[in-house]
Amino acid sequence: MDQVKATTHSFIVKIWLEETLEENGRAMWRGHITHVISGKRRYLQNLDDIDAFIAPYLEGMGGELGFFWRIRQWFKRLKPLRLT
Repeated sequence: MDQVKATTHSFIVKIWLEETLEENGRAMWRGHITHVISGKRRYLQNLDDIDAFIAPYLEGMGGELGFFWRIRQWFKRLKPLRLT
């Protein structure tokens, strides 16, 4: 069975707080997401990475993610500019 073309997908998401707000001034989440059928796993340094992992499976099922979702993903990939 082609995992991307299936009609149902299951994911396991495990997250934990690596550093708290009190420790370094901001909370740092870590974790991983696993696609149950294929066993593919991605380690996360940002909770926003969850939707990027799931998106290809949704598109494979015929779902459209929309213009604003794609723009948001594009901005997330940009590296911040450094002023020197």
